[in-house]
Amino acid sequence: MDISTVAIITGASRGLGHALALGLLQPGAQLITIARSHDAALEQQAASAGCLLQQVQADLSDPAAAGACAAKVMASLPQGAQRYLLINNAGTVAPIKQAADLTDANAIAAAFNLNVTSLIALSSAFLHATQGATDRRILNISSGAGRNPMPGWGVYCATKAAVDLYSQVVHAENHGVRIVSLAPGVIDTGMQKQIRSSDAASFPNVERFAQMHEEGQLATPAAVAQKILHYIAHDSFGSTVLDDIRNHA
Repeated sequence: MDISTVAIITGASRGLGHALALGLLQPGAQLITIARSHDAALEQQAASAGCLLQQVQADLSDPAAAGACAAKVMASLPQGAQRYLLINNAGTVAPIKQAADLTDANAIAAAFNLNVTSLIALSSAFLHATQGATDRRILNISSGAGRNPMPGWGVYCATKAAVDLYSQVVHAENHGVRIVSLAPGVIDTGMQKQIRSSDAASFPNVERFAQMHEEGQLATPAAVAQKILHYIAHDSFGSTVLDDIRNHA
């Protein structure tokens, strides 16, 4: 069977990642999801949509597991697809603490491993596996927090700033891949619930996020996913490396 698009997405079990996975279930496509858990419902939906689905279970906060996952997934990519797409979506906002209280080195390392290390490992393996393909695209889900300091988010801001600069480096190296580091806006996900449950002493802006939720200012994962998938498919994708989905209709 001729495959139109091969898409790989991390953090596909919930929130924006799950919404993106649902949107990628197209006839003639192959979707590879990477998450900690298996999604039986997604398997049924893929079968109904006529989309090949491969679910890979891995904890990307573990560097060894992330490396093994990257090698396994990229070695299994089919040849001859019209488009190859990698969406690095998995991420964590924890630990949320003021700089003087960031004393748990294991928690800090886990956040960097998930938000940065696994992203780089998967991107490297993707570049090797798709050499020679005419249309290959990498979308890294970043955050406005990587571009503006947010008290209490020292680790999260640092990891997303790293994602932004890494994306710029890949673009500068001219691998023949379109790459974008995209801020998706404020979305009504489990991460937002975690943010709203933060201690104000650790995260002074907690009340602002609670108010946004109360006033219905959070976008739904489905709405944002629809915009992102439209953006990925557009010919202009990759022309702006650091972007924000709110810049697009």
